[in-house]
Amino acid sequence: MSADLEPKLAPPGAGLPKPELYLARILFAWQRWTGNRDAFTRQFQKEREAIRNLTRACDAEAGARRVLISRPPGLEDSSRYWSVWMTLDHLRVMHHSINQVIEALARGIVLDRKASTAAVKPSPLATNAVVPEFEKSCDTLLATVAAADNLKTVKRFAHPWFGPLDAAAWHALAAMHIGLHRVQIERILKGLPAVRSTG
Repeated sequence: MSADLEPKLAPPGAGLPKPELYLARILFAWQRWTGNRDAFTRQFQKEREAIRNLTRACDAEAGARRVLISRPPGLEDSSRYWSVWMTLDHLRVMHHSINQVIEALARGIVLDRKASTAAVKPSPLATNAVVPEFEKSCDTLLATVAAADNLKTVKRFAHPWFGPLDAAAWHALAAMHIGLHRVQIERILKGLPAVRSTG
């Protein structure tokens, strides 16, 4: 699809429709209230393994092909036209950012910056070279979580949708977030006939 024919989507950082954002806040609060560190780590690992299995079906060319998908709940409109590699690149960037936040909060420090959904969009030029970087980002994040003495930190760092969160909530967010993008990858793969036929 040429630049002139690219779909007209909302700009990066536009967020979610208000009713959906309201519901997302309720669901995320419930998830944090009912979950714990071990449960969120298991959820993260389960989604990571699912993504690993899904991306095994992709060769370099298929994984780089951008596909316009129907928007799953929780995904910004601007993120609907990504490739598999772009999605992994976004996850890599997010894991790096969340890792920094958790590491700082666990040391009683609040990072001197603002979180932005627009700032963590992937490169449209992402290639299969992102796969090991994605895996590394998962390992680093999980190691930081495991090393923290207490994730229920007094200090908090604000998410643009969910407000100030302690380190435990950022850990929960990482688990929820990777699951959202696993759904996105599934929808991208359904738009790639060559991948469908080998699945």
